Amino acid sequence: MKLRALLLAAALAVAACAKVTQANFAKIEDGMSEQDVIALLGTPTESNSVNVLGVSGTSSRWVSKDAAITVRFVNGRVALKTFDQPPTQ
Repeated sequence: MKLRALLLAAALAVAACAKVTQANFAKIEDGMSEQDVIALLGTPTESNSVNVLGVSGTSSRWVSKDAAITVRFVNGRVALKTFDQPPTQ
């Protein structure tokens, strides 16, 4: 039973990494909802949120071994996005 759970977790991690691509990054548009981005990329690898004077902000990051997508949301909508790849050797 533990082996099945471990294999399922590994499969989900690989599937999430496969979504961190330049093609999926290009599909993210300014103003897109946070829920739509999560539907496209899956659950973020890391996420931090703040709420100041009624304005909420979230920075979420999706990471694979080959690339990372960072999206900053303001009030639940895409405000800024970046795509990073490590330099090729």
